[in-house]
Amino acid sequence: MPNFNKNKRSPELIALGTAIRKLRINNNLTQETLANLADLDTSYLGRVERGDNNAAYLTILKIANAIGIQTSELLTEAEHILQTNLAINPIKI
Repeated sequence: MPNFNKNKRSPELIALGTAIRKLRINNNLTQETLANLADLDTSYLGRVERGDNNAAYLTILKIANAIGIQTSELLTEAEHILQTNLAINPIKI
């Protein structure tokens, strides 16, 4: 079930979605093209890129393969984005 409450979205999911979007754009892929290559629904991919959906491991594998990278590269990019954003905007507990 998607999480449409922007105030409760996970920073980790937002970082993963941002990494997917960045790598998709860097590889000159549209959302529709990437979704087709990964055998995913375009609207689902959009929700993952926004951090509204928690993508399963197999989905992450499909996305990385469709982009033409290793899953570890995608997750490393997401971790880098997460750390950079947390340094700029720390989570308040």
